[in-house]
Amino acid sequence: MTRDRVPHVAQGTWRSGALHVWGWDGHAPASTAWLYGGFGRNSWTGADNGWHDTPVSYGALARLELELPDVGRRSVPTVKLDPYGAAVWLSETPTRHAPGDQPMLSASIEWFAHLTRLAVRLVSGGHLLPVVRHEGPFTVARWVPSLDRDLELHLEQVAAAQPPVCRNGSSAGVTDILHTLVDGIARAQLHHIGWRPDVGRRRQSHVQATRAVFTALAIPDPVVRSGSDEFEVALGELARRLDRHGRRVAGEPVVRPRVRLTIPHDAADPWQIGLELVDDSDAGRWCTAADVWTGNDAALEVAGHERHLCLLTDALHELVDDLSHHVEVLAPLAHQHQPTGLELDIEHADSFLDVAPYELQRLGIDLIGPEHLVRADVSVRGRATPAPADDRTARFSAEALVQWDATVDDTAISDAELERVTAAGATLLHTGHRWVRIDPTGIRRARDVLSEHREHHAVVGPAALLGLAAGETDPGAVLDTSGLDEAPGQGAGHDRDPRHGDGDWVTALLAGLPDHRLDEAHETETFTGELRHYQRRGLAWMRFLAQLGLGGCLADDMGLGKTATTLAHLVDRPGPHLVVCPLSVVHNWEAEARRFTPSLQVAVHHGSDRHRSTGDGAVISPLVPADLVITTYGLLARDTALAEITWSTVVLDEAQMVKNPNTKAAKAVRRVPAGQKLALTGTPVENRLVELWSILDAVNPGLLGTQTRFRERYGMPIERHNDPEAAERLRRLTGPFVLRRTKADRTLLPDLPDKIEQIAFAQMTREQAVLYQQVVDQLLHDADELEGMKRRGRVLAALTRLKQICNHPAHALRDGSRLTGRSGKLTRFDELVAELLDIDERALVFTQFREMGDLLQRHIRDRFDIDAPFLHGGVARGRRQTMVDGFQDHSAPPLLLISLKAGGTGLNLTAASQVIHYDRWWNPAVEDQATDRAWRIGQDRTVNVHKLVCQGTIEERIGQVIDEKRALADAVIGSGEAWLSELSTDQLRDLVVLDRAAPSVADRHRGTAAGGPR
Repeated sequence: MTRDRVPHVAQGTWRSGALHVWGWDGHAPASTAWLYGGFGRNSWTGADNGWHDTPVSYGALARLELELPDVGRRSVPTVKLDPYGAAVWLSETPTRHAPGDQPMLSASIEWFAHLTRLAVRLVSGGHLLPVVRHEGPFTVARWVPSLDRDLELHLEQVAAAQPPVCRNGSSAGVTDILHTLVDGIARAQLHHIGWRPDVGRRRQSHVQATRAVFTALAIPDPVVRSGSDEFEVALGELARRLDRHGRRVAGEPVVRPRVRLTIPHDAADPWQIGLELVDDSDAGRWCTAADVWTGNDAALEVAGHERHLCLLTDALHELVDDLSHHVEVLAPLAHQHQPTGLELDIEHADSFLDVAPYELQRLGIDLIGPEHLVRADVSVRGRATPAPADDRTARFSAEALVQWDATVDDTAISDAELERVTAAGATLLHTGHRWVRIDPTGIRRARDVLSEHREHHAVVGPAALLGLAAGETDPGAVLDTSGLDEAPGQGAGHDRDPRHGDGDWVTALLAGLPDHRLDEAHETETFTGELRHYQRRGLAWMRFLAQLGLGGCLADDMGLGKTATTLAHLVDRPGPHLVVCPLSVVHNWEAEARRFTPSLQVAVHHGSDRHRSTGDGAVISPLVPADLVITTYGLLARDTALAEITWSTVVLDEAQMVKNPNTKAAKAVRRVPAGQKLALTGTPVENRLVELWSILDAVNPGLLGTQTRFRERYGMPIERHNDPEAAERLRRLTGPFVLRRTKADRTLLPDLPDKIEQIAFAQMTREQAVLYQQVVDQLLHDADELEGMKRRGRVLAALTRLKQICNHPAHALRDGSRLTGRSGKLTRFDELVAELLDIDERALVFTQFREMGDLLQRHIRDRFDIDAPFLHGGVARGRRQTMVDGFQDHSAPPLLLISLKAGGTGLNLTAASQVIHYDRWWNPAVEDQATDRAWRIGQDRTVNVHKLVCQGTIEERIGQVIDEKRALADAVIGSGEAWLSELSTDQLRDLVVLDRAAPSVADRHRGTAAGGPR
């Protein structure tokens, strides 16, 4: 018996966000062929039906596991339609019958068609909202329907009428299906029209987040592509705004989750974490988690209606879920039945404050913290008190004892508490009267600074005390000196100087040198000379610093009598005293001491018979019986005997010899113990500010802090950026310890004659011009090709050679060739020498090159028949003094050749009224010092200074640069040659290229001396 064939009927089942269409005849599913043929239709492609205007591919063949009547679970062929494809197909499907009155569509298809028509109406009418939410590991943007109460009731009726086959094996409810249909229809239509809404003007991260969400709403893929941390925060804010808007549209309460952190009053009590919900439109309406669980009036006020209390409960569960998953220390909240908050110990509270602010912001959860929990810095503070006096300190100066502590809010932190927060990397600290938050990096640094200061600055001398008080040693350490109300030497046995003023002497001195301290001091009877008024002020300054146990730098111009002033100071102090100076001025110190301080026993520590130390440290022929010992920097570095004596005073003459702190001489000076150290120099800074640091650190160790600290605080800001504030700060700090007077102040030496400086221009010979151009061409080529140290070395070597060519071709070539007629500069030199010989005046001739000095000596002998002596570094000490004495007493020739390095400082050559600088030194201070050999106390004639310069060459251009920088040099910023090596190739070209407009001697156009008094 055969069964009548029953036609297949189309069925619909929703599974995993898609509609599956399949056929069923009551006994078996339809075949793939039936499905592929559209069960009687020609195609699964639709066309315009009024609300979509593009062809749509309905879907693809698939298989689905279904539970079938009388058959059981079977794999059934289906057509799988995405939400938009399902909507289009269902909108075009006949409602009930096909031709021939054969039922081809089931109740399930009709049910899906009805739901689809509802989704289309919602989208077309704009009854939808965007939302951003998490789905698994992704953040997605979707459209959801906006339903009023009538639609909600209608949707409940639709759900009740849903045929069971619609959800065969699926857990999706009618609301889920409607949301999916609305989202698919909306994004497909927006994608088709190319929807690109204006995101407005917001912060960059907000613009990026908004654009990413809008993009994900208008394309098939709903995933929002993430970006930076700022992007994630902005995305979270946008998601929450959209959610709040949706709730308002639905008439639901809109609340913001909030966490409240309550600080304990006592350090031993726990920190309290509380959970709260606050009305989004009225921050004054809020309730705690406990209010929600009990449903009290506070919760009802926030909910707006009793039926909405469940929404507050949902919000609390969501808050707890977020906190327990994203803030580790709050994970225990998840284990509470009705969570209301937590108690945290200090370690967990610290951890909470470390991570919670960012995480809570990202999650859109407000954080209410204690208003009085402020951030505070941990500093290191010391309190200085006078050290107990003993014989040594009574003789020289009082040291100070310093108690160092780590402090917060001016409250000392115990070592145990400091160790706890450091070891734990903690940020919470109880100061005894309040809680503060600290930076873990700052606390570690404070601990290190504290350890270093306790080890190295527990007992400090006056100079280091000043450096610490001024903050030069370390910016993280502050020193309280109020306990030092008495200056050293003004203890119980001394009368307090009423002019000292109130307060401690450290603060007073850092505020500036008191004017009365520079009142003229009178020399003692044991000083046989007579000081000028400014020298007496210098003497008062030295005595004032000595009383405080401090050193200083007397930086008066050359020729203002620094030696005599210093001797007047030494003779008034108990010995022994040590003078360290260059070899060239040892005799001068010996002679001046015997002249002005004959009561002092003077010993010169120099030569093969000088006093030495034995291998076991014992001293042969001790120097202590001498009141004044004179030695050189070289011997100070070699003879340990000098460092084994505690000197009353150490004088560093020509202190620029210790301007490099890394030299043996500078290190040796620091090793010699003394009650006071004084530096004498006319140029405290020649090239770099570190020279000033080195000199002052030698006489006042610790005053300016470490070299690295000084470079950061002053060197780089002043030298690189011309920072006026840093320069002023440095002048204020060093002011009490650097006394500088110049001969430009005519009130100092009203009887000092004038000094007239002029440039004596010379024109190069053709031979010089050719040699000069060859070097320039090679220099510019090398400057373009080379880099780094090789380039700098090549540039400096070329610049030296250019100066030698300007001097004389024989100087550059070193071939021993003839001198006459080949150098325009030598010709101009001959004219100057002839003129001064005609007027019977004596002259000093300076050159920076030993070789050029030899050539000039030979030339003067041949040209003028004068055997001019040449004082250079190779001349022995005795021979040097003979040269100086002969020149001064006119028993030697009227010309004295001097190399700048050997004789540019320390010599008294006032017999000269003419000074010739044969070649230029890049540093004006060096030239000025050399000139001051003649222009100084004792000079009774006008001093004429001639600076020979080859016109149109590097010499002329460097002279212009020097003049421009002289103002900086006067402000203790000098310039050496090194800066030239850093010039660009174009800058070098401007500097060295020969000016063809400058005439040459060969052209028989000789210029005259130009320039004038400066």
